[in-house]
Amino acid sequence: MDTFIVSARKYRPTNFHSVVGQDAITTTLKNAVKTGQVAQAFLFCGPRGVGKTTCARILAKALNCQHLTEDCEPCNECESCRAFNESAAFNVFELDAASKNSVEDIRDLVKQIRVPPQGASYKIYIIDEVHMLSTQAFNAFLKTLEEPPAYAKFILATTEKHKIMPTILSRCQVYDFKRITENDIVKHLQYVAEQEHVTADIDALRMVATKADGALRDALSIFDQLVTSVGKEVTYQKAAAHLNVLDISNFFKITDYVLSDNVSDALLLLDDILAKGFDGQNFISGLATHFRNLLMAQNPATQPLLESSDSVKQQLQVQARKADRTLFLRALELTNLCDLNYKDAHNKRLTIELCLMQINANYIFKKVRQSQERR
Repeated sequence: MDTFIVSARKYRPTNFHSVVGQDAITTTLKNAVKTGQVAQAFLFCGPRGVGKTTCARILAKALNCQHLTEDCEPCNECESCRAFNESAAFNVFELDAASKNSVEDIRDLVKQIRVPPQGASYKIYIIDEVHMLSTQAFNAFLKTLEEPPAYAKFILATTEKHKIMPTILSRCQVYDFKRITENDIVKHLQYVAEQEHVTADIDALRMVATKADGALRDALSIFDQLVTSVGKEVTYQKAAAHLNVLDISNFFKITDYVLSDNVSDALLLLDDILAKGFDGQNFISGLATHFRNLLMAQNPATQPLLESSDSVKQQLQVQARKADRTLFLRALELTNLCDLNYKDAHNKRLTIELCLMQINANYIFKKVRQSQERR
């Protein structure tokens, strides 16, 4: 039986070109390697699962690569690259500051730095979750970080930049990694699905991307779980059922009901949704996002802000013509207020029902006023 390797590891980028969604950072790092203007210390910060540690490893590999490509990518063929890929590189050290965060751990690292690299240009230290270091450990590390040997390079990674001491920040080149866009995640999932011989609907992959909330690693984990659950054919319906995600068609129906003075059907649909076990706050949050998308769909200039499939974009544009901007803006305001108050409400269901009735009442009031103005 073959050993299963999760997609996040199996398809982990091995060069700068294959890193998803961080083009500005990878271009800067490649230029630094190309010109030889490599800082003594880097700080990679940003949300989880966006490529911080991956870029740190690629940079470490590129710095010691013996035959860089013309595009300043590691060749993955020289002795140094092969050793790195096999986790046998003697000159690259990874420290998990979440578990090794004491002053003694840092003192041991400082002693180790004094030994020159063996058969390579640099000794590179990758310290993950660096914000977990104690204050004493930071202070012990400070002098070495400021004046390290010429052969020593430090790459620090963190999800909580605000916890890093200013004295550490001032000694590093800081790179802020951004969340991966849904479109970039979907493209990467399509590539992975093709490699794994999985047939997946584009809408199903977009659902996975939305649930991952900008973290590519999370998206790949969800994708693996989905394939394990439903098999090699991933449809939108199967993905929605497995991920417990509310079908977007429900938001279109709810909006049609409140825009046609049919609030009773809207309340019945809400009852059906809650009876199926969907969380009320997820529903109201999704409805708020739907009204936001309708506002974006009304103006051609803001339509590129819609991260949806082409078919959904067309539906949004059609529904967006059914009411004016002020109505959707008021509906968005009401759903957002409901979302804020939901957690503290004693009768949570009533909070959502009241929100739907207020949106409907606002629509009716608007129609009545427009009718009177025509007279």
